[in-house]
Amino acid sequence: MHRPSAPKQRERTLTRDEIKWFWQACGAIDAPRVFGATRPFGALLKLLLLTGARLNEVAGMRRNELHDDGTWRLPGSRTKNGRAHVVPLPPLARQLIANVQSPFDDLVFSTTGTTPVSGWSRMKRRLDADMLAIARNDRGTRTTILKWRLHDLRRTAVTCMAELGIRPDVIELVVNHVSGSRSGIAGVYNKSELLEERREALERWSRHLQSIVLPKPENVIRLSGKNGQ
Repeated sequence: MHRPSAPKQRERTLTRDEIKWFWQACGAIDAPRVFGATRPFGALLKLLLLTGARLNEVAGMRRNELHDDGTWRLPGSRTKNGRAHVVPLPPLARQLIANVQSPFDDLVFSTTGTTPVSGWSRMKRRLDADMLAIARNDRGTRTTILKWRLHDLRRTAVTCMAELGIRPDVIELVVNHVSGSRSGIAGVYNKSELLEERREALERWSRHLQSIVLPKPENVIRLSGKNGQ
């Protein structure tokens, strides 16, 4: 029997410019012009990049998972690998969550109170269009953006943390991924959660991300002339 070849592993990550355009596009994605009513997609999308978490995990975030110590604690029933997961949220992530205007006591990202937000395909098309418009305004009308998926935000976060020099075992714990240094016999006997290392990793990534997406201050020094003029 013919054995089909394994699917090609995706390698797409967002470039520094694409990260900036993505962040700016998130600021407009919640506008009523898109869906007829405000939906909290912008903060959700930014959290995907900030935390490296999976889409369903962030979309299904519940308020009882958010703790006063600044952590987001997911039960195993809400993770892909069935392992409970703790995310030490950096200040920017906590601010994004706090700013979500939601009347519901349970789900953070919901318009019904019973199910997470939906309409991802339509939202992604709008996001792509906004990103391209921002990119062309920034770099010229011939600018293009290669196709990408929302899961590529997770890969981008992991790649950027690695480029910052964060240890692979810490990154794996940050995104709740079991392979490499956390697999096999090492994973059986090494039960350290490295929570402080994970907190530092996410805060370093958050600061680096802000250096990309936030406007640079103008290094202009106003010199006074004679008589203070």
